Amino acid sequence: MEELDLILESVKQDMDAAVKHLDHAFQRIRAGRASTSMVQDVMVEYYGAMTPINQVANVSVPDAMTISIQPWDRTAINAIEKAIINSNLGFAPSNNGENIILNVPPLTEERRKELAKQAKVETENTKVTVRNARQDGLKELKKLDGVSEDVVKGVEEEIQTYTDKYVKLCDEHLKNKEAEIMKV
Repeated sequence: MEELDLILESVKQDMDAAVKHLDHAFQRIRAGRASTSMVQDVMVEYYGAMTPINQVANVSVPDAMTISIQPWDRTAINAIEKAIINSNLGFAPSNNGENIILNVPPLTEERRKELAKQAKVETENTKVTVRNARQDGLKELKKLDGVSEDVVKGVEEEIQTYTDKYVKLCDEHLKNKEAEIMKV
């Protein structure tokens, strides 16, 4: 019985991790307002090592359409600009010698639809991960010896219930994100 609980817990943890990853992916998809999470994955070459931008500079949002990046070391300003340009975020950085300013342009209708499609792709990938967690759990269940068929069926139904719950959760997250993206 302990093995069954471990399988169920493992499946649930994998599905939780998939939904958390979806939330993280959605943070990177901008919805018209500036956010520090838009640049959190930018890696800067700093003294020969690839370093996250938030470890070489203070990233802030002074207003809804601007991201301000203030490097702790002024010599890193060019490396930060280069990293932002190479990250394909669609920002044109400008600097005044002390700060880098990123102006977040308003989204066009075409860009909004593109971002909504990107959100759908992320959601589908997450659903695949949830279903793979279900498959892994079922495979582990089949490997067990000395467990009655009724118990195995019950656990399979519980795993399917988790799967349905997490797929529905993914759809709800997508619906909310699409509403946020399409809101003008």
